[in-house]
Amino acid sequence: MSESAPVNNRSETKASKRITSFNEGTGRLAAVLLSPTLIVLALVVLYPIVSALRESLYTSGTKLDENGFVVKGSTFVGLDNYSAIFSGETADRFWNAFYNTTFFTVVCVVLETVLGVAMALIMHKAFKGRSVVRAAILVPWAIPTVVSALLWKWIFQADGIANTLIGSQILWSTDGWQAKLSIIIADTWKTAPFIGLLVLAGLQTIPAEVYEAAKVDGASVMQTFRRITLPLVKPALLVAVLFRILDTLRIFDLPFVLVGPHKPSVETLSMLGYDEAFNTRYGPAAAYATVLFLYVAATAYVFVKVLGADVIGEARARKPGGGSRRRRRGVVAAGPAASLAGGQ
Repeated sequence: MSESAPVNNRSETKASKRITSFNEGTGRLAAVLLSPTLIVLALVVLYPIVSALRESLYTSGTKLDENGFVVKGSTFVGLDNYSAIFSGETADRFWNAFYNTTFFTVVCVVLETVLGVAMALIMHKAFKGRSVVRAAILVPWAIPTVVSALLWKWIFQADGIANTLIGSQILWSTDGWQAKLSIIIADTWKTAPFIGLLVLAGLQTIPAEVYEAAKVDGASVMQTFRRITLPLVKPALLVAVLFRILDTLRIFDLPFVLVGPHKPSVETLSMLGYDEAFNTRYGPAAAYATVLFLYVAATAYVFVKVLGADVIGEARARKPGGGSRRRRRGVVAAGPAASLAGGQ
């Protein structure tokens, strides 16, 4: 017995060496194959970010130097563009835009989530004409945002169909609460189907046996929704909500076309940065863009860490021990139906 042990050790060592060399070769091949994509991403994503950060440290235009001579071009000002955002009248305009951006994000995403889940549940049911209903629900999401904004601008005209239906003359395009309401209605109408589409994809992955087990246990419709549908569709729902949050934080074209620029009630951070760039104040515009980028990145980080949105899909399952985690997930997925009888 003592003589066979070294042979086994040598065979295990050779096997481990072969596995190691295979992994190293696979890693090099993956790096070579991914390098074109990484180069394109660096040019399209990384370079603009670095350029914006650099531009935010400069100010451009024509000014007078200490000797009274006209100076053109860019001048390094350090963090002055950022400090100017939070001081004086600029600060009032910035915080107003920050509030509007956050307000639109919270209200629109909540409404879109509720309506999107309802749409997904309707599209998931088997009934005659389901394909027509699915196509009709997805049409608003397929329309470009600018076209959608123009459509709603005609609806919200003084002599439009909105005022005709409510029997009142409301100036929707003027500054005020009605402008906010028009943005919320138009954005919810357009993008609620997006959440519905992703939630529908999650619903179609739930086995029918789970619902059959819940029905045998005597679960009601609300119990089935709360203990089976909602937990199992949560990964898809969280990813859909995250995408909508990130998209709404950058909202620009809908309020710009529907209501117009320089309206304090609907001005967002993107519109504020655009206005600075339009007036050739590229340094402050880059500073606004950088602040918005940090706001979006921080929101995404908190959302992923707090709510656990799985934005990398099955990448976690490929880690060591991923199979055991998948088995545990299967047990948890079957758990709600098995525990319904005890929760009644």
